Amino acid sequence: MRGTLTGRLVAEHLVEGEPVPGKEIGLVVDQTLTQDATGTTVFLEFEALGLPRVRAGLAVSYIDHNIIQEDSRNFDDHRYLRSSAARFGVILSPAGNGVSHHVHRQRFGAPGRTLLGSDSHTTTGGCLGMLAVGAGGIEVALAMGGKPYRLLTPKVWGVRVTGRLQPFVSGKDVILELLRRHSCKAGVGYVLEFFGPAVADLAMSDRAAVANMAVDMGFTAGVFPSDGVTRDYLARNGREGDWKELGAGPDAAWDKVTELDLSGVEPLVACPHSPDNVKRASELSRVEVGQVLIGSSANGSYRDFMMAAGILAGKTRHPGVDLGINPGSRQTLESVMAMGGLKHLIEAGARICEAGCLGCIGMGQAPGTGVNSLRTFPRNFKGRSGTKEDAVYLASPETAAASALTGRITDPRALGAAPTVAYPGRFSFSESWLVRPPEDGSAVEIVRGPNIRPLPEFEPLAESLEGEVLLKVGDNVSTDAILPAGAKVLPLRSDLAAISEFVFSGVEEGFSDRARASGGGFIVAGENYGQGSSREHAAMAPRFLGVKAKLAKSFARIHRANLVNFGVVPVLFARPEDYDAVRQGARLRLPGVRAAVESGRSDIDVLAGERVIKGRLDLTSRERAILLAGGALNHARA
Repeated sequence: MRGTLTGRLVAEHLVEGEPVPGKEIGLVVDQTLTQDATGTTVFLEFEALGLPRVRAGLAVSYIDHNIIQEDSRNFDDHRYLRSSAARFGVILSPAGNGVSHHVHRQRFGAPGRTLLGSDSHTTTGGCLGMLAVGAGGIEVALAMGGKPYRLLTPKVWGVRVTGRLQPFVSGKDVILELLRRHSCKAGVGYVLEFFGPAVADLAMSDRAAVANMAVDMGFTAGVFPSDGVTRDYLARNGREGDWKELGAGPDAAWDKVTELDLSGVEPLVACPHSPDNVKRASELSRVEVGQVLIGSSANGSYRDFMMAAGILAGKTRHPGVDLGINPGSRQTLESVMAMGGLKHLIEAGARICEAGCLGCIGMGQAPGTGVNSLRTFPRNFKGRSGTKEDAVYLASPETAAASALTGRITDPRALGAAPTVAYPGRFSFSESWLVRPPEDGSAVEIVRGPNIRPLPEFEPLAESLEGEVLLKVGDNVSTDAILPAGAKVLPLRSDLAAISEFVFSGVEEGFSDRARASGGGFIVAGENYGQGSSREHAAMAPRFLGVKAKLAKSFARIHRANLVNFGVVPVLFARPEDYDAVRQGARLRLPGVRAAVESGRSDIDVLAGERVIKGRLDLTSRERAILLAGGALNHARA
């Protein structure tokens, strides 16, 4: 980490531990963000800490996920968020203002700061030279209370870029190229850091797309230097005073380096059902598409929509394509409108949707039966769109716009000359779009709708654990598979008993009933278990159903932390053959698990009948204390 920008950001915020790979450190958190799908729980957790006011330097609550109001629940939750923000000293970004990651970098993100968010794509902030990390809600609540964020010191994976992007190629293609070369779990334990002579040629929209999807390669964060591109972006947002130059030093030592010639990157597409199932757009010309969606946290920038508008100008979408535009923010929508881009999009037959996450989180925009959907979104896990048997492809705005014209996946380079994008001198913005908290919020009454339920109290870790293998799954199981998103489930985020009914519902109908009838038990999984969203409900709800431990070949970073924070023991298989030997329905015993956790032992025996499964407890002393207490809230109260 020596000499890297990541190393500098860590050193300037370090308050606990020594930054040695694999060792736990604590970092000061300058800024926090929450969004409404996770934020209600964060505020419930913050309330449980008993603090009268947020102690972090800046905290923002975004309403951008649960914005479809099928009934009273989402509106009620938004009232809870509004009143909680006023009570505890948090800035509120209301519904319609846009996706947290776009609004935050436009209005609040600044080079050299740390940002912790209860959304996995908080990594987007790294485009500004920040150390921006997604985490579970309880960790964000603790950071709001002034506590450091603790994590295992990551290694730094440097990407040295040379050359220049071809016309019709952009940042989405860059991150898809890295996913194509490596995998969706290759970055676990690393921060992704870009450097090299060609970084200056990457626009802010390119950097945002790459930093956003860094987490979809498993990276803890994605970091870009703060340079002239950063200064220009902040100046257009009226915030040039927040700029400072930051970059790697001449003695920088990366733990791993990838060479990337930008001139060799082509338009790429991630095929169903994983962001790393990547092929060239030119290879997929026979794939018909019936839905094209442009926007999301990954590609909701001004340039993304203006490029699409330029491609679509004077043309009309294919009659068999439903074309949707999801603005990243109200500011972006107004700027695109002011520069004439909105007219081209509307005249091409596009549907202009509200600024928000929408179909990216399965909140509307579900594709039809047997319809291929091409999206500029960051994820395409099976069923995430809201259609159980979906076929979602991921691509750049350039490829999406070209495909909307032809009705099939189209390499945009076939269109001829690429359009140019003109930028306004200043992006549109009104301070009135944000709701600032009062100086003293002690008199504010928190509004609690019937959907806001108290958090359950979980008991401390038992001396031994015993139960059935309730489910056995394979590699790269996402939090969407553990607990789905979408318009049916998201409104229940503040009612744990209700939302637990949907645990593994896309894998096995009636799983929650079977788990309760069995008195709880265990989940067995392969590699990279729990990838994807930061939603802590994917740990909390199984714990509510009685899941006591999860055994896996490896865990995704955020989900592993969430398991610990809600008292679920994460056990690693020490021998790959033991995973193969365990069968769903088998009875397992973890005798003396409390003593093993308390003593600091890393080895643990899991008994499956006559067979002894060798497990590992790779836990820090702090994590052991949390597990013993039965979860992070119990530990914090103590």
